[in-house]
Amino acid sequence: MSTERRPPIIIKPSTPPTDVSNSAAFVFVHGLGDEAEGVEDIARQFQAAGKLPHMTWYLPTRLSPYPPSRPELEEDEDEEGMLATVQYLTTLIDDLVQQGFQESRIVLGGFSQGHAMAILTGLVSKYAGKLGGLVGLSGYLPLSERISALRKEAGLLEMVNDNVEIFLARGTGDRLVPKRYHRSCYETLHGYGVKEE
Repeated sequence: MSTERRPPIIIKPSTPPTDVSNSAAFVFVHGLGDEAEGVEDIARQFQAAGKLPHMTWYLPTRLSPYPPSRPELEEDEDEEGMLATVQYLTTLIDDLVQQGFQESRIVLGGFSQGHAMAILTGLVSKYAGKLGGLVGLSGYLPLSERISALRKEAGLLEMVNDNVEIFLARGTGDRLVPKRYHRSCYETLHGYGVKEE
């Protein structure tokens, strides 16, 4: 199976700000087995409702080949593949910054496996602690025991120094990602010093 990535779907703001420094962007990552088109309607619904009219949406697609089964339940996580995805998401943020978006006005989030990759990128990439926020919906925290080492390798300070807000949520009827994985994500982040609001 090809690992070549298509360009992300980019949805421009319905009411662009006159000053690019007031622009905002949301990089939203789809779940396992899905593609950007599967989450495109989320952005369209916000625009149709007149919500966040200044927001540019970046919707990357097919982050990696399909794994053999559900990654959150695998004993051995695909660290190499996950870090390649972190690098890819970092290049998307680089692109936004080059366009004039301030790091603090870029939010990175995702659903299910997209949650996992968004949170991991927000913790171990060069943008750790610099983004406007991280959003994780119905997912888990991958490589949880390697986070400190990965941050150290990247020259990052302890997570308690990060000034980024993290929003985590899980549907009550989610049968794909067990509640214990969501809870473990929350507890691990809390253990690393992420502040609770």
